[in-house]
Amino acid sequence: MNLIFIKIIIETILKQSLIKLINYINRMKTLIILASLILLTNCTGGSIAKVKFGKRCTVADTKQLQESSYVWFVSSNALSNFDKRINKKNCLDS
Repeated sequence: MNLIFIKIIIETILKQSLIKLINYINRMKTLIILASLILLTNCTGGSIAKVKFGKRCTVADTKQLQESSYVWFVSSNALSNFDKRINKKNCLDS
């Protein structure tokens, strides 16, 4: 009888430890994401007018090579014609 009780206690402690570990990992993920966002914001500098999100691509060259990204840092000089040059219509795989 005592062995069963001890086994149940050990299983409970292990499950609680696993839950604590998972919660710790989730908190660390959140902190890493927030720290990354803060660092990326500081890297933009003063010449960045806008940050655009969503898949966009440049026009493909003769070898069908193109730049594509989900995050674009647009300078104030390029802001006026950015959407004409870099947009989702240019993406080859869409």
